[in-house]
Amino acid sequence: MPRIPRLVLAALTAAVVATAGCTLPVFAPEDSNGAAPTTTPGSKAPPAIPGTQARWTPCPEVPQKLIGRGADGMTYDCASVAVPRDWNAPRSGETYEVAMIRIRSRTQQSRIGSLLINPGGPGGSGIDFAVSLSFGPAFGGLPAEVTDKFDLVGFDPRGVGRSSPVKCISDADQDATFSASPDPRSDADFQQIVALNKRVAEGCGQKYGDQLGTFSTEQAAKDLDALRTAVGDAKTTYLGFSYGTLLGATYAQLYPDKIRALVLDGAVDPKQDFVAGSEAQAKGFERAFTNFTTWCKATPATCPIAPDARKAVTDALAKAEVSPVQGDDGRQATAGWIFVAVISSLYTEAGWQQLAKAVDKLQEGDAEGIFDLADRYADRRPDGTYSNLFDANLAVNCADTDEAPSVERIRELQGQWRAKYPLFGAALAMGMMPCTFWPGKKDPYPAGAADGAPPIVVVGTTGDPATPYENTAELAGMLGTGQVLTWEGEGHTAYPSTPCIVTAVDQYLINLKVPQKGLRCPAR
Repeated sequence: MPRIPRLVLAALTAAVVATAGCTLPVFAPEDSNGAAPTTTPGSKAPPAIPGTQARWTPCPEVPQKLIGRGADGMTYDCASVAVPRDWNAPRSGETYEVAMIRIRSRTQQSRIGSLLINPGGPGGSGIDFAVSLSFGPAFGGLPAEVTDKFDLVGFDPRGVGRSSPVKCISDADQDATFSASPDPRSDADFQQIVALNKRVAEGCGQKYGDQLGTFSTEQAAKDLDALRTAVGDAKTTYLGFSYGTLLGATYAQLYPDKIRALVLDGAVDPKQDFVAGSEAQAKGFERAFTNFTTWCKATPATCPIAPDARKAVTDALAKAEVSPVQGDDGRQATAGWIFVAVISSLYTEAGWQQLAKAVDKLQEGDAEGIFDLADRYADRRPDGTYSNLFDANLAVNCADTDEAPSVERIRELQGQWRAKYPLFGAALAMGMMPCTFWPGKKDPYPAGAADGAPPIVVVGTTGDPATPYENTAELAGMLGTGQVLTWEGEGHTAYPSTPCIVTAVDQYLINLKVPQKGLRCPAR
């Protein structure tokens, strides 16, 4: 399982939960057997086929199951599209069912079309994410200016959530992966992790075989154009976050003449190879953690591990390697779980105070704050089961990767990156190992210009840990028509954060007005 966190840990979702006072699962609700449903909830109509329009049926039960209610003034309808498993062999007859939700405001006027949404991951549910966005600015969602002009269309990409989900990693192996040392020093500990990754890869290979190669980003980008047709739009309007920028960039290269507007927030740089991308994330997380420690030192009243937060965290990791604290559910708060909690906290600035409190409580023998942060990142449920988030994450990342490093190279990089990025380097090197053993055909995504595409807005956050700000200009330049919009803030992704960012993005989505060149929005 990768330590390459390309997931939007949606601040929007957290805002809905915090304000509404209810529990919002980040991904698909389960059926009675504990598996994510493979058909669209509420959909009584058969799936559309590529080239035809979707047949929508009401599905108010989706927001009801996720949040306890739908957003005021919104209607919810579901549909699906049957896409070829392999777009390179569409006549084979084998298909995946891609599930969608359409959310429409009752005050909608002068409708422009559909806004297709992807939250990232890979592995994130666009259906669940669209539901969270439908609750409006008071809950961290989209403004009425957007929902009055567009249907919000969230979709679970192939292999994710409700769309023919890939599921091949046991809950026990997920626990073992997350709890493992992020930086195994001894050969014995290192080889244990090697064996775990081999076992996971072999199990997925035995279950899916050559089908694993069909979960690639390029295949999903071709699905996206089938969704465009299914929602009845002549051209695509798309909002993609984190990994969703890679999906959007791939779409732009394949279908430049089918684009109306693309917003890519939290850029992945497709030109980077697997190793370079992993090192860039190590650098990004190290920088974000330093920003957290600076905040902690400057605000001791709200940071109980001040003045030296880095020492407090590294001490907690070292102690957990020897004598981990036991949580209420019997789990040991190992260095692995603590590291996942740290990763989780850096996705939003609001997570900084949660991390400081969790580490402080851990020093007192209370691990619940650590597990709360870690389980939200891992999408681990209270009963110890997992969604298919990381199964899909592995399937997509590894299908996209044809140059995974050898075990020996990973061991070398572990030491080299530890010296350069003390807290995150070794772990991000180890995070490449799953794809070293992953079976199935590889299908790398393209990395070139979107010749003929209209202007594409690429949004970057200067303090972004998971998709470092440097990627923003790289992706915009690669596409050729990209326009950079900068948020001088913290956390992963920018929209919809501050009035400056919201105004710039909304004007582009609604009126196709490209942000002023070089526009930098302040943090507040």
